[in-house]
Amino acid sequence: MQRCAWVTADPIYIEYHDTEWGKPVTGEDALFERISLEGFQAGLSWLTILKRRECFREAFLGFEIDRVARMSEKDVERLLLNEGIIRHRGKIQAVINNARIVKEQNISLEELVRKHTPDLDRTGLTVSPESTALSKELRKLGFNFVGPTTVHAMMQAIGVINDHDLSCEFRKN
Repeated sequence: MQRCAWVTADPIYIEYHDTEWGKPVTGEDALFERISLEGFQAGLSWLTILKRRECFREAFLGFEIDRVARMSEKDVERLLLNEGIIRHRGKIQAVINNARIVKEQNISLEELVRKHTPDLDRTGLTVSPESTALSKELRKLGFNFVGPTTVHAMMQAIGVINDHDLSCEFRKN
């Protein structure tokens, strides 16, 4: 089977590509998880995040926005000791901050992301006009770790931007 060039022989990558990457994601908590994990990925490989995803889900209470928004500095300190996740204070605090913003400002992540859906496919980019616009809007709201490249990767992962290689079997789906 022909897959995207970034897919290695690692079974985790193959499974992720074939069953999840580029497929539509709906629901506020599911989108919040994707934004949060992409923020943790900044500067690291996606495989690093995938291998720790279950630990992230446990650590961040299933990425349930209401629960994460109630996390405290005590939780930050506890998470900094959690070897199952990326122990970066700024990224941990960003997840909590971003959850609070969503809750306090009653933001629909689904509406926000979908309004930045491009009219045409953009293949092989790491940033796009749409991801730049969404990044600016999120940062204006007070979000952290949502730069244009991070947001672009999230948009690819959730199927807002179809960036499967032209030769990939999943490009058509």
